[in-house]
Amino acid sequence: MELQLSMVDGSVCMKDSAKSEISSERTLYPYVTGTSIIGMKYKDGVILASDTAGSYGSTLRYKSVERIKQVGDHTLIGASGEISDFQEIMRYLDELILYDKMWDDGNSLGPKEVHNYLNRIMYNRRNKFNPLWNSLVLGGVKKGQKYLGTVNMIGTHYEDDHLATGFGNHLARPILRSEWREDLTFEEAVKLIEKCLLVLLYRDRSSINKFQIAKITDEGTTIFPPYALKTFWGFSHFQNPSKGAAGTW
Repeated sequence: MELQLSMVDGSVCMKDSAKSEISSERTLYPYVTGTSIIGMKYKDGVILASDTAGSYGSTLRYKSVERIKQVGDHTLIGASGEISDFQEIMRYLDELILYDKMWDDGNSLGPKEVHNYLNRIMYNRRNKFNPLWNSLVLGGVKKGQKYLGTVNMIGTHYEDDHLATGFGNHLARPILRSEWREDLTFEEAVKLIEKCLLVLLYRDRSSINKFQIAKITDEGTTIFPPYALKTFWGFSHFQNPSKGAAGTW
């Protein structure tokens, strides 16, 4: 620990430089977090979905946190994990898109370029032991080419026809592997993604019944207002979850 001297109103004060260094650190642990993001390609474009919950620990503190955003003209991004870090990522992306538009050369960044940029950002922060605590799903369409990719807080990234983060990676991906088709219409894609969202609502305590869906096609981007799904809680395993289980009370 290093002590520094400074003059305040003519008197000498000691300042702990170690404390000033600590005050400049970023997220050491996620506090307000969002749960799963689901994304998939369909016949005309890409669709993303999430709920709008922001959990403070195990408390569902915020109910209207929109975690799907538009990036430039060709890209949608959804984030699970720390909300403040997602806001920092959006600040990076706003600067990137502004810089790209300032060239005014008729070109614009597509989803693949934005995904590559985020891969470098996440991996760079991981190497500094100061990661951004998010898992991101990024989808878009440019010149008729659909794109869907993901990157997590340590920079692991890949592309696929359907993706999910958080609990969705365990509970929604099996449904998507079984029922997804390349020629899904938008209505069929919404129906399939709502089936995944319902499973997550039933099984993920951090999920709430307030969902948001967004789509992107060659015609543009649409982020729909949040809405609720019809639920059924009368399943026998919900009413008596320990029935037939070994070693329960």
